[in-house]
Amino acid sequence: MEYIRRMKEDGCIFCDKPKAGNDREMLILYRGKNAFVMMNYYPYNNGHLMISPYHHCDNTHDLNQETLNEIMYLADKSMSILKKTMDAQGFNFGANIFAEAGAGIEEHIHFHIVPRWMGDTNFMPVIGHTKVQVQGLLETYDELRAYFNQLKKKGD
Repeated sequence: MEYIRRMKEDGCIFCDKPKAGNDREMLILYRGKNAFVMMNYYPYNNGHLMISPYHHCDNTHDLNQETLNEIMYLADKSMSILKKTMDAQGFNFGANIFAEAGAGIEEHIHFHIVPRWMGDTNFMPVIGHTKVQVQGLLETYDELRAYFNQLKKKGD
């Protein structure tokens, strides 16, 4: 409800958060050359990550091949880290491009990685109009950050 009721902020979170400097507060787990990985502040599941290019654009056509390659590299490494740290059994991975496809922030393309477990969909979203998160955002951040610190930047 906090997300639904809040006023839309000026600016772009995918442009502003990397400039803020405090990665833990901004939930940025990893900064690559062309893209970065951050946690979703309103996660669908524990460990819900987003990969965003630094380049502000709304579709894949405006991204160069190097950026697209780095996004796929980060998606692969992110899923490996989530398997290792959270025992994720599966993933939803993709982007909602433009409002008609469900993009909440349509002006800056970003890709979601949602870890999944057998039986993780239950009655709570339907009956209780809520989703149970078993671990806090910052606790999850601290656990994941150690693994993202071990990644080499693409091209290094």
